[in-house]
Amino acid sequence: MITIKNVREIKLMRESNSLVALILDELHDMIKPGVNAFDLNARAEDIMKEHDAESAFKGYEMDDLGPYEYSICSSVNSEIVHGYSTKDKVLHDGDIIGIDVGIKMNGFCGDGARTFVVGSIAREVQSLLDCTKQALENAITQCKPGNRVGDISAAIEKTAMDNGLHVAEWLTGHGIGRTLHEDPMIPNVGKKGTGPMLKPGMTISIEPMFNIGTSKTVEKEWVFYTMDGSPSAHFENTVLITENEPEILTKTRNS
Repeated sequence: MITIKNVREIKLMRESNSLVALILDELHDMIKPGVNAFDLNARAEDIMKEHDAESAFKGYEMDDLGPYEYSICSSVNSEIVHGYSTKDKVLHDGDIIGIDVGIKMNGFCGDGARTFVVGSIAREVQSLLDCTKQALENAITQCKPGNRVGDISAAIEKTAMDNGLHVAEWLTGHGIGRTLHEDPMIPNVGKKGTGPMLKPGMTISIEPMFNIGTSKTVEKEWVFYTMDGSPSAHFENTVLITENEPEILTKTRNS
């Protein structure tokens, strides 16, 4: 069921997603060669505690995988999403790292992701990041009352196709509110004019994930990888549908 948030609920959604943006900005400042993902996770946990928030990821259960162990997801290079934030995952010059932050605060969830550059990266990889970020921006322009989820999906898919990139299969965005994953599902491929209608008060997390080499993915425990080992980029914003222009709730310094 799709939930429409009232004025009070929208205020709380703004607060939780603003904290997500703060954490993403703080972690961005830490990204450099030699940093490990465990330390990024620890810093995120400290900020959550400072704001009486908790991770929406840690302890999350899906299928028979058991609870997710980390407070953020740290996905490097060919890892698409749900990468583990371990001490032995050390960043090197030329890497890219997707950081996904999900929190719960005052009963409402926030969710956002960015892919960051470590040192200097290849031109092809920079183009991947630029196009994935552009896909998110293009998708958000479709977030107007009366449009449909398929309009968002089609905008993402077109951006990938126009730039010779591949949408990671199976992975989607979602509604968000009191729980991390709510209706509607927001696919990254689709047809204009299809799917649920967008209405003021809806909050949705849009998250294009593009791969350089193939749309095919491999799942190992929680983590999704590109099948061919090529790099993948992930950008996500939580957006409020209003009577007018969409409101980005996870707006970071560079979003």
